[in-house]
Amino acid sequence: MRIFAAENIHLYEKMFSAFVTSEISKMKTTLLVVGKTTDKNIQTLLDDYQSRLTHYLQFKLQVIPELRNAKNLSQEQQKSEEGRLILSQVQVSDFVVLLDEHGIEYRSVEFADYLQRMMSVGRNVVFVVGGPYGFSKAVYDRSDGKLSLSKMTFSHQMVRLFFVEQIYRAMTILRGEPYHHE
Repeated sequence: MRIFAAENIHLYEKMFSAFVTSEISKMKTTLLVVGKTTDKNIQTLLDDYQSRLTHYLQFKLQVIPELRNAKNLSQEQQKSEEGRLILSQVQVSDFVVLLDEHGIEYRSVEFADYLQRMMSVGRNVVFVVGGPYGFSKAVYDRSDGKLSLSKMTFSHQMVRLFFVEQIYRAMTILRGEPYHHE
């Protein structure tokens, strides 16, 4: 019997997809953001992708409230205070990835592979979108990695939507579903 006979390939793909799904469903994934989403259209789309993600993994969008009187704080003070709030939401065992302009850029297929590697480690993953001035040194020191969505600059509102869509896209890639086209 040939192991990779054409009639068996579909069976192996289904078995691999089931394995990936079981590993993904164990991993808790959080997108931690500073400030609420103010654009109703973006929030509607975020809600849609979050709903789609529930079929693949335990996902949550967690909002840290914007600082009060931020206008009275220097950029460094604002980063420091936001950093304190960010770190208060992160567990010691979490794998923390900052969405940062100096992070690694991945194509969607490469990002799916990156998520799959994180799943194999078995730690919960927290992706973090910082405030308008970026992250404090303490947050950088705590992070386990940095990702960049693009060399372009996007609003913090749009980054949430783009990134949640990319997580959804990665899940469909790992499951071999037809959402992503190369």
